[in-house]
Order: sequence, then C-alpha cells, then structure tokens
Amino acid sequence: MKPHVALIVETSSIYGREVLAGVMRFTRSCEDWSIFLQQRDLFSLPPDWLQSWSGQGIISRLSTPELRETVVRAGVPMVELTDRFDGALKADIRSDDEAIGRMAAEHLLQRGFQSFGFCGFENESWSQRRCDAFVGHVKQRGFRVEQFASPWINPEHPWEDDRREIAEWIAAIPRPCGIMACNDLRGHQVLQACTLSGQRVPEEIAVIGVDNDELVCQFCQPPLSSVVPNAERVGFEAAVMLSKLMNGGPSPDDPLIIPPVDIITRLSTDVVAIDHAEVAAALAYIRENACRGLTVDKVLENVAVSRSTLERQLRKHLGRTPQQEIRNVQLRRVRELLVTTDLSAEQIAYRAGFDHPEYMHYVFKRVVGMTPGQYRQSVRIQSETAGVNG
Repeated sequence: MKPHVALIVETSSIYGREVLAGVMRFTRSCEDWSIFLQQRDLFSLPPDWLQSWSGQGIISRLSTPELRETVVRAGVPMVELTDRFDGALKADIRSDDEAIGRMAAEHLLQRGFQSFGFCGFENESWSQRRCDAFVGHVKQRGFRVEQFASPWINPEHPWEDDRREIAEWIAAIPRPCGIMACNDLRGHQVLQACTLSGQRVPEEIAVIGVDNDELVCQFCQPPLSSVVPNAERVGFEAAVMLSKLMNGGPSPDDPLIIPPVDIITRLSTDVVAIDHAEVAAALAYIRENACRGLTVDKVLENVAVSRSTLERQLRKHLGRTPQQEIRNVQLRRVRELLVTTDLSAEQIAYRAGFDHPEYMHYVFKRVVGMTPGQYRQSVRIQSETAGVNG
C-alpha cells in the first residue's frame, strides 16, 4: 500500500514550488507516494482535512502557531523545513542562509562597492541569518553595513509607509552603494523605494535579492539580480529523510543545510561602482536605451560628458569602449529573450535594437562563440539535464 504523505508547503512562492518539485522528483524516481496537497500561501491556516487525516508522514514549512499545533497533534513522522518559531520547532532541512548572505556580499564587493546596506524583515530567523552573514563578510573587508528591517506582514503599517521609510533609509547611505535584500519580494520593494527617492539603479544603488523568482525579478525596474537557493534539492532531501523516518529510522540530530547554487546577474547589479556622476549617468542612459538603436553620439547629446572622458572611464572600469558597452547590453537582451521566449531571431533582433537579424547573428556568434539558435538549444539541454540529475 502506498504511503500517504501530506505536503504542508506553500504553492504561492517560487521557493515553495521548487521544494514541491524536489519532492515530486523523489516520488517519480524512488518511491510512489499518495500525496495530499492543496494550494496555499505561506500564512494559510491549517487545511481542514488535516484535523482528521490519518497518513504516514508530513513535509511542512510551518508558518503559523495554529499550523504547528495541528501538525504536532497528528503524531506522525514529520520533516520540517523552517525554524520560524525561535527554536520552538527546529528545522530538519533548510537552505544555507549564511552562505547566501556571504555570496551576495562577495557579488557586490567584486563590483567595487565600499558602501553597503541590508534590507530585511523583522522577527524572521532566515532573514537575520542572511543579514548577519552579509554584514560579517563585508566587515571582514573593512566596510560597514547600514541595516533596515520592518515586519513582513503588518496591517497597521501599510506598504506606502514602509516604502517611504526604506526610501529615507536609502537616501542616507553614501553612494555608490550595494544593497542586499533578504528575498526577491524585499528587493522589489527596495527598487520601488529607489524610484521614489530618485536614485539611479545600478549606477548609484545596486540591489540583489534571493530566490530567483523569475516573474518578480523581471517585473522589477531594472530586472533584479538574485541568489539562487537550491530549494528543489531541499524538497528532494526532505522526501529522502521522511522515507527513512516512515521506515523506523531515527530523527536527525542536526539540520541538513543545503548550499545555494549561483547568482543570476541582471541589470540591478550589472555595474562597476564608478564615483563619477557624469560617467555613471552615461552608463544609465546606455542601459536604458541601448535596445532602441542607440549610438555613442546620441549618448553624448544627452549626457554632459566628453567623448574622451567617457572612453577613458569605461575602459578603466569596464574594459570596454562606449560602443562595446552598447553592444554588451544588446547581447544581454538577446540572450535573455533566447532563454525566456520562443520569439524568432527576427523578432529578437528588433527588440534588442539591431536593424538587421543577420547582423545580430554575426555579432552574437563572434562574441558568444555560437549562433543564437545553438545558444538557445544548449541552455534548454542544460536545464533538462539538471531537472533529471538534480
């Protein structure tokens, strides 16, 4: 008889969905389970069916005291993926928040920033771990970090007030500045606050989030760079652990900590810290307009900087000429569209600011080393292989 397993994991977040994908990979490749699952957000009340449920195991991301009490009363083997209750219930498996914080710090340090900020949520252990690691790593390099935190959900503190407070906090940080947000949602809020306060991103403020929620990151202006936690592996390892518990194995003494995978760099941190206002403005203009048929002459018409200064500063900080930087932004857009859409080469060329698809094809192959079609195919094969091999 198939084991009956309940998954008390939110379907509303990319992290939760990746966890569920990992559990699904286990059930397809290792053991066949009967799964109880329903759509839920992170703060949903316990599902009604859990009150009278008589299954063999639970994988959960407990997020409310009510849910914790209901799950504990069920008295069946359980694998917990959060520690939201200040140690009242420890996590058996979780992401390596410390490594996530250090990775984000190093990403910003490598871009030459000497001023830093961390924007998180109050009373969230995962946010605080990321903050502590980020601050510690930056301090080891001799720099300080300004911190801001507010409640994740507080009906008495509307988002408009929170955004204004974040904007005031950002305005007081010396620029150029690199800011880590505890997750992509917070990163989106930080970028909105930058817009409110008139800060240029990434030239004055660079922002990195966590979770790599593609939809959230692409809705950001500019698109948000993000640390990729291996939530799919968290889900797979949770299923492995639960299988052992259901077969009479012992509970782990210490949590299994899963390291992050990588950082996806998007425009919000695609910059080198340049303490030269006119050159920073020129870079911002290039990144905003490169895909609209931009020329170097057009940049010089709209930004108060000489051609020689622009050439010299970009070669110094980026190792590229202004024209090469325009092409760099265009090709980044081409790669993004090749991976995230099924648009034809002609449609992509138009959206990336190339007059002719043939010229885009020539430039892309010269720089990337393969044709646009080969690049698209290679990325898709890598994705499929990762999905199979985990």
